[in-house]
Amino acid sequence: MTSPGSCTVRTARSGDVDALVDLVESAYRGERSRAGWTHEADLLGGQRADADMVGAAVRQPDGTVLVAEDGTGIVACCHLERRDDHVYFGMFAVSPGRQGGGLGRALLAEAERFAREEWGAGEMRMTVITQRDDLIAWYERRGYTRTGELTPFPYGDERFGVPRRPDLAFETLTRKLG
Repeated sequence: MTSPGSCTVRTARSGDVDALVDLVESAYRGERSRAGWTHEADLLGGQRADADMVGAAVRQPDGTVLVAEDGTGIVACCHLERRDDHVYFGMFAVSPGRQGGGLGRALLAEAERFAREEWGAGEMRMTVITQRDDLIAWYERRGYTRTGELTPFPYGDERFGVPRRPDLAFETLTRKLG
């Protein structure tokens, strides 16, 4: 796939893990993330991902990590996981300097195409922190529907971050791929 900025998309390899961790962290946590609009820095501190988590996603037999790269390296990624009756979409990150230019939209479309054509999936699901109204609205403009299905944030498990507020939860969003 060619996407904005002449990126190409491929499947991640084990040698990409460190670059992927850096990308995910830069898109969501800390001061670097504030250069983009998708950050969670006001909601969560600590880490968003680590090498063990990302490495497991890259090696997962029922999943794949797609990466978009340009001449500078990996600039976007997402994780797809085959589940019973759908594909779960997660670990979506776009380099803060590349956000807002269509790269995320193009990678999401490629992930949907991959799930539909390579795996025969009829539905994509994801979870988004309920307080991320801007991000939820972005997904809704791309055909995703809020389900009202909430999952509590894993408070006390710092692998997923250190909450800055007590009311965090995830909502499932879904989209038919047919």
